[in-house]
Formats: sequence, C-alpha cells, structure tokens
Amino acid sequence: MLKTAFENLRSRSPLIHNITNYVTVNDCANMVLACGASPIMADDAAEVEEITAICGGLNINIGTLNSRTVTSMLLAGKKANQLGHPVVLDPVGAGASRLRTDTANRLMQEVRFDAVRGNISEIKTLCTGSGSTKGVDADAVDAVTEANLDDGVQLVKTFAQRAGCIVAVTGAIDLVSDGERCWCIRNGRAEMSRITGTGCQLSALMTAFLVANPDHKLAAAA
Repeated sequence: MLKTAFENLRSRSPLIHNITNYVTVNDCANMVLACGASPIMADDAAEVEEITAICGGLNINIGTLNSRTVTSMLLAGKKANQLGHPVVLDPVGAGASRLRTDTANRLMQEVRFDAVRGNISEIKTLCTGSGSTKGVDADAVDAVTEANLDDGVQLVKTFAQRAGCIVAVTGAIDLVSDGERCWCIRNGRAEMSRITGTGCQLSALMTAFLVANPDHKLAAAA
C-alpha cells in the first residue's frame, strides 16, 4: 500500500497550498517538490480562498502565528471544507502560549481537518489541556517510549475519535491513528532534533499524500 501511495502521488502531482511558518517555508516547498507534488505558499486573506480553490489540499501550520494569519487560516480552511479538499493542521507550539493554544483549538472547532500532526506535547495539549512543551519542541517528560507505548496509543486513538480525523504524533516513535487502528513507526533518529523544520516538512508531505490517496487516508498519512 505504501508503494502504491507513493506512485499515486508521483503520477497525480497535486498542487498543495501551505500556510506555514516563515522559519521553514522554503524547506516545506522543497519537500513537496521532492515527493512529486507542487507547492504554493500564500497567507494573505485577500487571496487565500482563491488559492485554496485551485489546489488539491491545504496545510495549516501555526509555527510563526500572528493575528493577520489567523484570519487567513480560517478563511482557507473553510473554503477547503466547502470544496471537499483535504486539510492538515500542524499545531506548532500549542501549549507554549495562550495565542497558539487558543488558535489551534479554534481552528479545530471551525475547520474540519483530515489529519492533525504534531509532537506529543502539542497533541496532549489539544487532547487533555496538559501538554508540557519546551518552546515549540516536545518536553522529554511527554515522550513516547516503549515503556509507555500503550498509553500513547490510547491517547492518540481517543483524540482521533473525538476529533473525527487522523491524528499523528511524531517523535522517536511515531503514532498514526484514525481512532480504530494505530500505526507505530520506529524510524526516528536523534539527529532530527538538531535541526529545525522536520515536523513542518512532514505536515506538508502528509498533505500531499492525503490528496493523492483519498481512498486510503490512514495508510497515506502513515
């Protein structure tokens, strides 16, 4: 299935709208290109609905959040919902500030997401209100390990059921669930924590896979 998902992405080459943070915007664009899709980055309220309409999917990332882009995210998300386009939320730093947490919760209330992808602290914040972030990084106390894997799987399944979408927690062990099944992926490497943007790039990549594989969303997200 994973091989087929990649082949679908390469053959369909969808256009992906990214409202993402300016720290990693170029990396996200290049990741989308590298996987075989096409990126467009637009975050002005005057054009986001029009751009969303010509794209196959929307990636919303709150990494460098400001009051101007909150409006743009809501407009784009609602337009994507209206058109039936897949939408992914990356709640960067949820739990680090009231603005980030409140915005992520508001987006989830007003926009229907196909997937939410974040680190364990961000997802715990949205699910239980008690995640312990270290800036925009997960706190070590929240980390998913072999010892607490069952608890992590249950958290992700519960949140996916409540949110009505795929939930992906990424870290040393990735957990990807649709509320019933949960993929546990052990491909993390410590070096990934020494650079910025791997999560942002992954959310853009996930959006492209979901657009190209509408009939197998969980496998596409994984």
